Amino acid sequence: MLSLAGFLGAIAGTALGAINYVMMVPLIEQRLRALDKWETAAERETLEAKISLMRRLILSIEVLTLGALGYWLGQKFLGPLLGE
Repeated sequence: MLSLAGFLGAIAGTALGAINYVMMVPLIEQRLRALDKWETAAERETLEAKISLMRRLILSIEVLTLGALGYWLGQKFLGPLLGE
């Protein structure tokens, strides 16, 4: 059942997931590019495709996981404060 407390918690969790994504992905991407020893254009394209996939996976996992965690925490802790 969707409640205001759960909704607010999910919004907060999703926002934290997005913030974490913005902070972590450039660091990971920078390290991967530093390790790039590939010389041909095809190998570089493969690296770019893998980095793109990594970015999408991290975003989806963080937003879904932290959104769900935020919903649960909102229900558990914010719900009683809002009288739900």
